[in-house]
Amino acid sequence: MSTQPGGQQDTDGAVGTDSAGAVGGTEPTVDVDRTDPQYRAWLKEAVRKVQADANRSADTHLLRFPLPPEWGIDLYLKDESTHPTGSLKHRLARSLFLYGLCNGWIRPGKPVIEASSGSTAVSEAYFAQLIGVPFIAVMAKSTSQAKIDLIQFHGGECHLVERSDEVYEASARLAEETGGHYMDQFTYAERATDWRGNNNIAESVFAQLRLEPHPEPAWIVATAGTGGTSATIARYVHYMQYDTRICVADPENSCFFDGWVNHDPDAVCESGSRIEGIGRPRMEPSFVPGAIDRMMKVPDAASIAAVRLLEDVLGKKAGASTGTGLWGALRIVAEMRAAGRTGSVVSLICDPGDRYLDKYYSDDWLAGERIDIAPYRAALESFLAGGAFAG
Repeated sequence: MSTQPGGQQDTDGAVGTDSAGAVGGTEPTVDVDRTDPQYRAWLKEAVRKVQADANRSADTHLLRFPLPPEWGIDLYLKDESTHPTGSLKHRLARSLFLYGLCNGWIRPGKPVIEASSGSTAVSEAYFAQLIGVPFIAVMAKSTSQAKIDLIQFHGGECHLVERSDEVYEASARLAEETGGHYMDQFTYAERATDWRGNNNIAESVFAQLRLEPHPEPAWIVATAGTGGTSATIARYVHYMQYDTRICVADPENSCFFDGWVNHDPDAVCESGSRIEGIGRPRMEPSFVPGAIDRMMKVPDAASIAAVRLLEDVLGKKAGASTGTGLWGALRIVAEMRAAGRTGSVVSLICDPGDRYLDKYYSDDWLAGERIDIAPYRAALESFLAGGAFAG
């Protein structure tokens, strides 16, 4: 008995031989046919359901962040919070499910297991329920209760561990114990998405910018959890021969920035990120450093100040990972303005803020974490009023 990818057991010991092959002393042809019409029918229907979801919900809005018109710079935010599961991770989960299904790793009745900081698990629980397989999310205990509730709402089960660096081993162990498939977003995110197009996020952004004053942005600013989004955007830009540059904004307690700066694929950090959805304790396999032009290390207080400003400006609450990217984007806008350059910049609204009301929108939580956002908020307001960017 052998174990196939995704935990599938090969129990078929029957081997057919072509007796005619033995004539004249030649070796017989060995022929094993594992055709399973019932499984193939299930697979076709599962893939159809996932593709139908994409047909209904693949695109999202590109919002303008208001800047003084005399600057000649446009800032856009790709609002990924409008997906059915409310986050950028809906695209990733769809791609991972199609990848796992078409590789034969996801099987009827067997659970899908994922290591996640929350939003990917919410989206994967949705797709698991859509195709009728069990789902188990392995997450740190610090994950917001709102995300845990959403995973359970979509029929998923939550397996909580003490620290974020424990999710990998726990997920692999659960897959082995249950015969399920460990999705492993941190390895497969960069390869599951078709970066050449097929309505990926980058292609969508450029299509939506087509009629804008500056249709080819000077910069796209992303944040990294798996690294899959920044890899997809960067590869698409290179493939299409655009001049757009890619910046990744990284929060505190994340090793991506240090690993990228020092060319160190083994970089690690001891503390977990306070900005849910981004920042990792190790350089994840899906992060593609060579595709990135620039990185910023953004203080957590700046991320939260930026996302609270977003609510005042656009009337939208978003998670703090959005604030990390927005801070980086506004810093680039300031740089362009100081140099007298015009053009456009794009960043992302990653997920909705109602998942974090007890964290990033709670003054009590900020006080408990000793985070003071006031200086960063003042710097942002001064900049948007025409001042210099301090930060």
